Amino acid sequence: MSGNGDAAATAKENGSRMRVIRVGTRKSQLARIQTDSVVAALKALYPGLQFEIVAMSTTGDKILDTALSKIGEKSLFTKELENALERNEVDLVVHSLKDLPTVLPPGFTIGAICKRESPYDAVVFHPKFVGKTLETLPEKSVVGTSSLRRAAQLQRKFPHLEFKSIRGNLNTRLRKLDEQQEFSAIILAVAGLQRLGWQNRVGQILRPEDCMYAVGQGALGVEVRAKDQDILKLVGVLHDHETVLCCIAERAFLRHLEGGCSVPVAVHTVMKDGQLYLTGGVWSLDGSDSMQETMQATIPVPVQIPPPTLVQHEDGPEDDPQLVGITARNIPRGAQLAAENLGISLANLLLSKGAKDILEVARQLNDAH
Repeated sequence: MSGNGDAAATAKENGSRMRVIRVGTRKSQLARIQTDSVVAALKALYPGLQFEIVAMSTTGDKILDTALSKIGEKSLFTKELENALERNEVDLVVHSLKDLPTVLPPGFTIGAICKRESPYDAVVFHPKFVGKTLETLPEKSVVGTSSLRRAAQLQRKFPHLEFKSIRGNLNTRLRKLDEQQEFSAIILAVAGLQRLGWQNRVGQILRPEDCMYAVGQGALGVEVRAKDQDILKLVGVLHDHETVLCCIAERAFLRHLEGGCSVPVAVHTVMKDGQLYLTGGVWSLDGSDSMQETMQATIPVPVQIPPPTLVQHEDGPEDDPQLVGITARNIPRGAQLAAENLGISLANLLLSKGAKDILEVARQLNDAH
């Protein structure tokens, strides 16, 4: 890829021939695997640089006895990592994109979004229910999930089941499922199970008609300091253009709705033949009230994406335009704006039909309990 040499050359000009790039990550096994995959891609592109991984615990990792939606903190899995970034203790941070709020703290940007893996949710069954589906589980079976989004949609679709919060990293949740009799099944992201090599535990993949997914689910985001041009250039080549455009639309939709962890909002995005299709929905906490719509937009993307150096925006580093917290200079600006406008338009359509009331009631009920 042309452009790689530029970033490496810039690093060398700054006296950084053997510069160590420090990469922040959460401590969980999944987070480490995700971070290792990004570091491996960067090492392949920049063999002259060294990478050091700095692992730390976040608020979301420490508070395990409370549902995520009740903690009342938007940056549950990102705050400590961002603090380290702000203090120059790390140069970049790898996140699951769905953990990154649609409004980032000042001075930060998402410098890369890697190619998305499956964004769908999966059902993992207790060993005694292997071979079942959610539909065929016995009446009153308890299904564990940490997500209001999943619980609201699935409660509506499968009223014979009970949904209960389950917390902890994937290893912990699987252990709770297998060793205790409390849960008949749990819902997890397909991408996480695949990255951990646990595809054999997937008993059922939920299609969008059963359960739409979280904004950014299945994609990894690399967060950097917005003014750190070296690092921005370094990681920018990891951007996957289709994933970026889908995620810009999704994040713009969520941000305009003012949704988050405490309300059930979900999406489904497809890019086909130059058209971006975005389906978005909102639900009441119990799933009894819901609203969803689909819109599409023509995305002016060239068949061959030019190398990063050929489509740099003319803005200077200080006024570098960001859409929903993302800096993607190797993707045409018009395509990014079209994706953002699609997300905003879909949010406005839902709001015009009364989505605000559904979200407001969901937020109040969640806060009250």
